[in-house]
Amino acid sequence: MDFIEHIRQEMKLTVLQVTNTVELLQNDNTIPFIARYRKEMTGNLDEVQIEQIHDRYTYLKEMEDRRQTILQSIESQGKLTPELRQSIIDTTTKQQLEDLYLPYKPKRRTRGMIAKEKGLEPLAVLLASPQARETQLQQWFSEFKETQTAPMTLEEAMKGARDIVAEWISEDAETLVKLRELTFRMGTLISKVKSEFEGKTSKFEMYYDFSELIREIPAHRYLAIRRGEKEEVLRVSVEVEEVQALEVLRSKWLRHSDKFLIMQMELCLQDSWNRLLSPAIETDIRLNLKTDSDETSIDMFSKNLRQLLLLPPGKNGVVLGLDPGFRTGTKLVVVDNTGKLLHHSVIFPVPPQNHVAESQKIVKNLISTYQVDVICIGNGTASREVSQFVRDLLKTVTRPVEHVVVNESGASVYSASEMARKEFPDLDVSYRGAISIARRYQDPLAELVKIDPKSIGVGQYQHDVNQTRLKQSLDRCVESCVNYVGVDLNRASMALLSYVSGISKTLAQRIVDFRDQNGPFRSREQIRKVTGFGPKTFEQSAGFLKIADGDHVLDRSSVHPERYGVVEKIASDHHISVDQLIGNVSVINNIPVEKYIDASVGAFTLKDILEELRKPGRDPRTDHETIQFNENIQEMTDLHPGMKLNGVVTNVTHFGAFVDVGVHQDGLIHISEMSDRFIANPLEACSVGQKVVVYVKEVDVERHRISLSMKPGGNAAGKKTGKPKAEKAPAPVSGDFQSDLVQLMQKFNR
Repeated sequence: MDFIEHIRQEMKLTVLQVTNTVELLQNDNTIPFIARYRKEMTGNLDEVQIEQIHDRYTYLKEMEDRRQTILQSIESQGKLTPELRQSIIDTTTKQQLEDLYLPYKPKRRTRGMIAKEKGLEPLAVLLASPQARETQLQQWFSEFKETQTAPMTLEEAMKGARDIVAEWISEDAETLVKLRELTFRMGTLISKVKSEFEGKTSKFEMYYDFSELIREIPAHRYLAIRRGEKEEVLRVSVEVEEVQALEVLRSKWLRHSDKFLIMQMELCLQDSWNRLLSPAIETDIRLNLKTDSDETSIDMFSKNLRQLLLLPPGKNGVVLGLDPGFRTGTKLVVVDNTGKLLHHSVIFPVPPQNHVAESQKIVKNLISTYQVDVICIGNGTASREVSQFVRDLLKTVTRPVEHVVVNESGASVYSASEMARKEFPDLDVSYRGAISIARRYQDPLAELVKIDPKSIGVGQYQHDVNQTRLKQSLDRCVESCVNYVGVDLNRASMALLSYVSGISKTLAQRIVDFRDQNGPFRSREQIRKVTGFGPKTFEQSAGFLKIADGDHVLDRSSVHPERYGVVEKIASDHHISVDQLIGNVSVINNIPVEKYIDASVGAFTLKDILEELRKPGRDPRTDHETIQFNENIQEMTDLHPGMKLNGVVTNVTHFGAFVDVGVHQDGLIHISEMSDRFIANPLEACSVGQKVVVYVKEVDVERHRISLSMKPGGNAAGKKTGKPKAEKAPAPVSGDFQSDLVQLMQKFNR
């Protein structure tokens, strides 16, 4: 197979684009490096397109390897006909390949094999032949019986022949394709509660008697059902009308005119469907559902993660971080503008201790001593109470201090991690969490890379999807974000450096060790002195490593060192230094790009260089903005239908988004409540970290559920309830609000 041509046609690209991209990937160039610094070679492909080429090429390569293995296997059996060889060569999917191989695949001893061992295969051939007659079968059996030592009746012989034919039918590639299509189009996924759970409450209650068309079931619902089956609460099956399935089989296999053979073939078809095909098709359909659900969920997870990682950094300054708590107190830390720990202690400003005056004195003293600019409060337990304490305190402080609430998801995971222990070996785990909260405000990306993405709180069913694919996708996402922003070589942690293009975890640690031993890096060239930092690594990483106060002005920018010569020539041609060129918009805007195009530098690269020269070292992330919750709203009991609230999106799913409105329980905006126009994907309306204005539709205090709307007036049918009401079984259709709400609230309550 011509992989390049195949990908070119699929993606509608040029041969050169695909060829060069594949060559770059095979030469160990990273996707961020190719997308940023090899635009001429790829024709300006972005990271997504390069990833698609990578994944498709890998798929086709794996399929080609499997194709050759299959061809060799069938040939060794002496069954590889020219027609079969061509069919195998022409396949374009792994599924088609396995379908063609199925009849020749080594398998356990079957009823059909036993019948063949008895010599009944010629009878099966006659039975399957549309031209055959009953008399021919009887004649064959009469002659066959004479050669047998053990007695056998005609019916016994016919049963063996039917077993052989049933297997032929079940192994026919064309038949399998048609039945899969039928089952996907017309089949239903059924879930029933197991007898031992009947009448009992569980998180899978809505699926106790549930059915939905396979073609309509969304990813989150299938994964929920699958989890219920895994936990042995549900029985799950795929059903399609047997009549329809048999019609598909008859269209190919029942072309006889002899009544006896018609009757025998009908028995073959029914046996093949019920005993062989139906279970196999169900397995295939469920595998496809799982694969599709995984990809859909992983894609949404990655998009949420990207939005979270690229949240804008906070204002530069000293930060006081608070990890709220009731009984054990609120952990307090102060970090400088580089994230260095200056102070840690504990205060008890809320019940049960309620040492308000003492806590105020401590915090005010710290604000004065360290010239604190921002107070960051984690959004977990006691967050609202501590936030109120901070608001009251700041009314008595003359220094202008901003206070913000920070999403602390994953902070506890980081605080107990090996990385946190290395950073703060002598510090209690609870203070590490407060440090993470403070640093997360300063630079979300730099801090969040230290946490397993699955623990950050923006995924759904992340433990149920394919873990290899999930890790690959999330690693790519983090790598893309880190290289998109770039890193400060003299401040970046080992975790952040390990995601820079071309840099491994081992090399990242060596960079940190070198920096600790020799002081800050003064130039990009100095990185070459780090053990293991060879020419290839330098090529891949240098453009993403910035030195804010470096000796060379371009080391502060995203211009790759291999292009410094171009910038120097431009400056020389305009009779100014590179330092004078940087930020000189009047000169930069009048540079004739075509003058500097040559074999190694094209228009795409020059455009990027000039853009970087206009604002060197700029952070591509947007400006930080804070959100102020309604101070009169503290608990769910304070909410009423119709209220207009400020909120921040904490998670986006395929059917809606969760929003923090400051009451310890996120509310759900169903996709139908996001816009007055139809939207197919919630990401069209909102993103993780986005500030939104919402309206309360319904509050169920007993069940800890809040229904929200982004549409003014979307609360018309809203109500407030204190006790749960009996629910009707949810309608088995995609987008059902109540079922989605129940399922996701159960997830978040866990």
